[in-house]
Amino acid sequence: MSLATEPSGASRSAFATAARWLAGQLLLISGIALAFSAGLVLVFDQRLGPTLVYCFAISFSCTVFITMARIGAARWVHRHAPSAAGRSNWPGWPLMLACLLVGTLLGYSLGNEIGNWATGYSNPARLDNNLRQAISMMLISLLPGLALTFYFFGRGRLDAAEARAQTAQRLAAEAQLRLLESQLEPHMLFNTLANLRVLISIDPPRAQAMLDQLIAFLRATLSASRSGPHPLREEFTRIGDYLALMQVRMGPRLRPVLLLPAELAEQPMPPLLLQPLVENAIKHGLEPAVDGGELRVSASIDAGQLLLEVFNTGAGLDANAAADGSQFGLRQVRERLAAQYGPSASLQIGPAPGNGTLVSIRLPLA
Repeated sequence: MSLATEPSGASRSAFATAARWLAGQLLLISGIALAFSAGLVLVFDQRLGPTLVYCFAISFSCTVFITMARIGAARWVHRHAPSAAGRSNWPGWPLMLACLLVGTLLGYSLGNEIGNWATGYSNPARLDNNLRQAISMMLISLLPGLALTFYFFGRGRLDAAEARAQTAQRLAAEAQLRLLESQLEPHMLFNTLANLRVLISIDPPRAQAMLDQLIAFLRATLSASRSGPHPLREEFTRIGDYLALMQVRMGPRLRPVLLLPAELAEQPMPPLLLQPLVENAIKHGLEPAVDGGELRVSASIDAGQLLLEVFNTGAGLDANAAADGSQFGLRQVRERLAAQYGPSASLQIGPAPGNGTLVSIRLPLA
């Protein structure tokens, strides 16, 4: 029996990222080596093949030493400056220049030896053998390091700016979601109080029972609605509390059915997402119907997504009905889905088979 396991998606992603970074480094170093080789051939009338070998070996060695020195210096700086711990591997310009000089000296020496081994030549790397030639080669070797430093410094600043922009966008989306959620709470409360006002004039005992149920419902709901995403079971619990509140007013005309499979109970979802859909189903579907009807709220998995449905067998939802805010809840749900999930989520509303209305929400599975 083989015990070999497939690499995880995170491991494959990290490996692919490292491979792309290495390929980019090699391509950049090769371009620099080719450019400097062409310059040396034109200026000093040297042979292209050996010159290219030396330039590539020295450029690669300098890059390795400079990168190692930069990362080591950056970690030393961040260890002694906790506020900078979240920054990239950048030690600051003073230390970076020191890393350039040291890395270039070591890289030039090692690269020269590699070039000697690869070409069979015996080009001196020490300064005392040929001072002018060695200093010239050192300066030439320093130029690729400077070019790479400026390139990655500018790229790091762009990455940091992009990260800040993404953070600002995420915070703005979260603020928008909080605003939408806070708008839904008084909307639900106003609708319930309007129902309570009607009931007070026609049936005071039932109105008192409804008020008691409303107090209990608000105690359980308001704190949960401000806690961010919660499990689907809590959303169904809040819907059950609300339907119990509505049954005080409607009696047997409201026949609720809640269907939540056990395997979906812990799926996270935004709070109060189903609340306005249930309110609309009661207000525009069941209340206008003389005999009321069934209100079914269900959750399932369809095509790899979480499918939430609110179905009622009443009069249906007229898209042009009631200019008193009947479309407020649907609009808020659509805006919340767009702000949190983008095109990955959707809301659809239409007539159900037979009689009634079906509202469907699709969300990505956690």
